[in-house]
This record gives sequence, structure tokens and C-alpha cells, in this order.
Amino acid sequence: MKRRTVLGTPFALALLQGSQRTGAAESVLRLGWVTAQDATSLAPMVAALRASLARLGYVEGRNLVIEFRYGDGAAARVPELVAELQRLPIDILLAQGGPAVDVVNGLPVAVPVAYVFSGDPVSAGFAKSLARPDSNMTGLTLLAAEMNGKLLEILREMVPSLRDVAIVLNPEHPGSHIERDYTDGAASQLGLRTAYFPARTRDEMASSLEAMAASPARAVSIFSDSVVVTNRRQILDFAIARKMPVMSGWPIFADSGALCTYGPRLVDSYARLASYVDRMAKGAKPADLPIERPTTFELVLNLRTANAIGLELPRSLLVRADRLIS
Repeated sequence: MKRRTVLGTPFALALLQGSQRTGAAESVLRLGWVTAQDATSLAPMVAALRASLARLGYVEGRNLVIEFRYGDGAAARVPELVAELQRLPIDILLAQGGPAVDVVNGLPVAVPVAYVFSGDPVSAGFAKSLARPDSNMTGLTLLAAEMNGKLLEILREMVPSLRDVAIVLNPEHPGSHIERDYTDGAASQLGLRTAYFPARTRDEMASSLEAMAASPARAVSIFSDSVVVTNRRQILDFAIARKMPVMSGWPIFADSGALCTYGPRLVDSYARLASYVDRMAKGAKPADLPIERPTTFELVLNLRTANAIGLELPRSLLVRADRLIS
């Protein structure tokens, strides 16, 4: 009897330790997601994030809970949404889009924050540098300012006779001055004239489109940010009615009717957000995690729109496209 007890003790300890390890492995990670945008426009990005988290071993319904909060176009709702998430509580906050990240940056958030931000985090004051944020927030920037010059090159390839291009932008978007520098440089080399039309709000966008109608511009290039994404229908309806090609950097514009987009492959960036979650969940501090820039890009052409505005796209462009909408 004594011998059986002695032999059984290590076995019991092994069972206990195994049970403890299993319990630890299945502890639930609670994420909060906050954005000023609506759910529909972000559905592909959320799907990419979920899939990437699953590949890292975080599975909803088993060891992961994600609480989603959407502002539906109202950045003013973000503080109450963040407060609601912290009361649940959550372990990590995911902030999506410039308006939400800007608001979160000024709030007392007690948990680590990972974000996806369309602008320049350094210009916005969210980070001291991309290499070392030195903040409770870090993540990914979608800013690829050099792509704005590339868009003008593609536009000239589509319409060799083009001379005047309207640029729609939110002047308050951090990094828009960098985008302008690249755009102006490319326009000068291509012999194009550019005119800038501000779009800080829906009303200002309406005024800018009215001014654009009286301008000599025959094509539109859009600097992507959450304001123009939310109000993209205004721009696209205006331009298509006048048979003006519209270019931008994010594929949601091509999916909504723009002729062409060339820029970061957004689903890849949102998939990368999962790596920040994983590292923070394992104890890494946001201040020590470098901010990532886009590494993969895609060209999307909308053939339906090309047909609607009477433009025949060159074969040289069609064969380079990553995706054709027909």
C-alpha cells in the first residue's frame, strides 16, 4: 500500500500539471474592436483578421472573444464605445481608422492598443518613430504616399491626352502633405496640371465637387482616408455621370465603381494586425513593437466602369492587373 502511494504521487502530480497546462492554454483572450466606420465597408478586413488570428491559435468560441463596436460614421461616439469595451472588460483594444485612433490616443485606455491607421503615426503624434513608438499604441500604417505618383502614371497610360487632374483629399489627414509631394513630383514629370479639392466633411466635399464641375479637370485621384471612404458614393456618382476616370489607393473604391485602384493590399495589413495581438497577449509592450508599413500592393481595374465612361483600357494594363471587376 505504501509502495503504491509512492509510485502514485508523481503520476498524480503529472496529471495535475497537465491539467494546469491545458487550462492555461485554453484561457480566453478578450479583444475589443472600435472604429468610427460602419461594419459593411470593413467586412473583408475583419474576415482577414479573424482568419489570421485562427492561424495563430486564437479561435472564437474556444479561446478568443472579439467585441465589435462601430461608430457608423460618427467619430464622436468612439469615447463611449471605448468606455463600454473597457467595462466588459477586454485585454487588448484594436482601433481601426484615423478618426478612431485619434480619439483613442487622447483617452485613458488601461490596456494595450493595436491599430490600423491610414495616415502617418509620427505626423499625427501617435508615435515618436516607426521603429520605436514609445507609446501604449502601435500597429500598422497604410500610408504609401509614393503610390499616389504611381496612380498618375497609370492614369496617363489610360488616357494619354489627359492634362488636368482633380485631387480629392482631407487636408487634416496626417501625412497628406507627404502624399501631395509625391503627387506634385509625378505630375510635373508627366506634364499634368493638378488642382486640389478639400473634403474634411460631407458638406465640404459637396462644395468641392461643385467647384470641380467648373474646373478643367477630366479625371479624379483620391487620397484615401476614412472621410472619403465614408463619402465615396458622392465622388463616384459625380465623376461617372461626367465620364471622368476615378483613381485611388484602396480597393473598396474600385469595388464601389472607381475605374482603378493601386495601393496596399489591405486584407494583408489587417491579417498582420493579428501578429500584434499575439505578441501583446504574450507580454510584449506596444512601445517596443515597431509600426509596420505596407509590403504588398495590388492593381484593381473595374471593367464595368470603363465601359460606362466609354474608355478602352490598354492591354498592357489589363495583363498587369491583380483583379478585374467585370
